[in-house]
Amino acid sequence: MGEQTKMYRDTWAEINLDHISYNVESMKKHVDEGTIVIAVVKANGYGHGDAAVAEAALNAGASCLAVATLDEAMALRKKKIAAPILVMGASRPENAGDAAKENITLTVFQKDWLSAAKGYIKSADTLHIHLKFDTGMGRLGIRSRDELQEIESVIKGDKRFLIEGAFTHFATADSLDNAYFEQQLSRFEEMAGWMEEAPKYVHSSNSAAGLRFPQAHLNAVRMGISMYGLAPSMEMKPELPFPLKEAFSLHTRIAHVKKLHKGEKVSYGATYEAGEDEWIATLPIGYADGWIRKLQGQEVLTEGIRVPIVGRICMDQCMIKLPHEMPVGTQVTLIGEQGGEKIHVDEIAQKLETINYEVTCMVSSRVPRIYKRDGHIIGGVNYLL
Repeated sequence: MGEQTKMYRDTWAEINLDHISYNVESMKKHVDEGTIVIAVVKANGYGHGDAAVAEAALNAGASCLAVATLDEAMALRKKKIAAPILVMGASRPENAGDAAKENITLTVFQKDWLSAAKGYIKSADTLHIHLKFDTGMGRLGIRSRDELQEIESVIKGDKRFLIEGAFTHFATADSLDNAYFEQQLSRFEEMAGWMEEAPKYVHSSNSAAGLRFPQAHLNAVRMGISMYGLAPSMEMKPELPFPLKEAFSLHTRIAHVKKLHKGEKVSYGATYEAGEDEWIATLPIGYADGWIRKLQGQEVLTEGIRVPIVGRICMDQCMIKLPHEMPVGTQVTLIGEQGGEKIHVDEIAQKLETINYEVTCMVSSRVPRIYKRDGHIIGGVNYLL
């Protein structure tokens, strides 16, 4: 975390690890004693950075991590993250031995998968598994008692496998209509009761259920989007049991400033025409960075003032209209706070007619992430060099 590398373009994302810690600590206080928090760091920590977020979450009281793929789990191991990791998505049986060797837990929901995986696990190793039940998401999971019994028959007496957990995923826990959620929870309680022996961990709650439904906490809660300070849905915001603190912000600096005269055009397609003499600044960020073309017209912050993006957003650059001339190097905040004004991730999501999850995930890997604690940069890229 302490190592910093040089950056050659003035565009970066800042991740406030104090906010990650606060959100995890708040969830720990919210759940019952004995219920663990599983920190979900899939998709490179929802675009925030997997290892840095993982360390902050674990230090704040999370007991283990969850990712979507075995590749993501292996990447964390290469970054010296030693905590237990659950892969929640499907994995190839051919890679079961690699997972067992690295103490990575895999999700299982098919008898044939287990039969195939046996040949890839060394007799001295044990693969920890969580059984996934499909209670109504319609994605992955065991759907019948017969399927479960077939899986248990393959595992019984085989020391290469250890059923450590059982889980499901809610489809509508972020909706104020609770009917389908209650149906899924009841179904999961029934399905988990089919197991010959209760596993160590039984979990059903994602962020939405973890925040709203104590009856669904069981003995583990998976903390995803809320760990990053974002509400699982807009309609849930008034229902939050504690305030969330956003961890992600996005910044750049003015690369060029020019004065356009009335009638002059800006960017591809010449879609923007100056209505009078105007100051236009060019920013070194574009759709290849995840700041996509649909954000034309979105406001950004400079000198604490909201100013609009004008003209089409280019692959690597975009333009903004300034209220007056500003010097090259002036910081511009696209997401985050500046001078008392704030642009939330949710504002960008609404502009794009999408969800906040997608906004942070779509900021591309060529935008460096830097990490802050107590207002100081502690790792990532030092944009001041």
